[in-house]
Amino acid sequence: MTHDPNQLLKDLGRHQLVDGYPLLVDLDRSHGSWIHDRIHDCEFLDAFTCFASWPIGYNHPGFLEPEMLETFKRASLSKVSNSDLYCEDLCRFVDTFAQHATPDGFPHHFWVSGGALAVENAMKTAFDWKARKLGRTNFDDPVEDLLILHFREAFHGRSGYTMSVTNTLPDKVGLYPKFDWPRVHNPTVHYDLDGNISNEVAAEETRACGEIEAAFAKAESEGRHIAAILIEPMQGEGGDNHFRPEFMQALRNFADEREALLLYDEVQTGFFGSGKPWFWQHQGVAPDVVSFGKKTQVCGIYASSRVEEVEDHVFARSSRINSTWGGNLVDMVRCQRILEIIVEENLADHITSIGDHVIQGLRSIARETEAFTNVRGRGSLIAFTFNPAEARREMIAALFDRRVIALPSGEDSVRFRLPLNITKDDADELLNRVESCVPLLTRA
Repeated sequence: MTHDPNQLLKDLGRHQLVDGYPLLVDLDRSHGSWIHDRIHDCEFLDAFTCFASWPIGYNHPGFLEPEMLETFKRASLSKVSNSDLYCEDLCRFVDTFAQHATPDGFPHHFWVSGGALAVENAMKTAFDWKARKLGRTNFDDPVEDLLILHFREAFHGRSGYTMSVTNTLPDKVGLYPKFDWPRVHNPTVHYDLDGNISNEVAAEETRACGEIEAAFAKAESEGRHIAAILIEPMQGEGGDNHFRPEFMQALRNFADEREALLLYDEVQTGFFGSGKPWFWQHQGVAPDVVSFGKKTQVCGIYASSRVEEVEDHVFARSSRINSTWGGNLVDMVRCQRILEIIVEENLADHITSIGDHVIQGLRSIARETEAFTNVRGRGSLIAFTFNPAEARREMIAALFDRRVIALPSGEDSVRFRLPLNITKDDADELLNRVESCVPLLTRA
């Protein structure tokens, strides 16, 4: 096989769709927040981190220690079914995760490969719990009347159950059969350039709560039952939409009063991306089940003791939720080392500080240029909005021309997903490159 980067991409295109970035990544020469492209022999500033899934940059020294490399080698030589065969590397990973990532009050864990599967298994946990609450313990009992209440502009994945709750771009789930589950308004917060709430969000929350009330009433009138309320604590692909703690508390109340589980999808927002282990900890309203993935490398769910309100719940009854591999051991080893590095280097506080710095810098650019509005975010999860929406596409293209990889969010926003260990110098370089993109032609 050739080593010519352009020919490699052409050969790849003979066998699969090649519609990603026009780069060939040099994994050896990439470092920190910089992705080295073999085609143009240059570096791109990584403000997308593989869709918020690569948290500590490239070739971190903590991954290159001889003992760590031996651990990776051992874990990769045999792919064991972690659900049924337990090894020391698995035990060490689970203990590290429980110590540094799992919040108090969440004793149950489940591991799987894939964020959509994590969300799906959170929903399965809720379906099983609600069925048993209704007295249905025979596996032949009908359960087609169980529903998941979810929100507009949500992205929860594109397989199985998750296709029925994802509703961002039509091409994600269109032409695939889906369940008709209740979908309600998402009362998102807008911010001015001083960081204050600038929209009538209380009225939006009232509207959402009214729709939730109506959804429960409609389900009851039809003899159907809402098993869970599912929400991203911050909607990512749908627009980096933030919610007030007051609204999350309202959801907690609905779940408690109507005997439903409260599910948080933290696949994109979780695992220190916001500066805390989990985004919901900023809002202070605990869920019943959390799905996670991306930055955790291995995906899965953790659940509170509320699931124990029924006998034979999915964490007690064998094979109710399961997979052949039970996650991937190499991913687990990688996740453990990432957690250790986050703790050793105090990256939670670091990305909180860097995130604040970038947000303030973006707000300063916005004040001076009026190129964008609604700068928002926490830690590594940052976004800003354009009007008209066409200017967003121009900004992403202009950033790429300046060798910055950023992502769209919703219909009119750009989102950054920064490495947790991005340096202040690299953050300043990001701001400089953003500033060099304006004024945009669409705003001239």
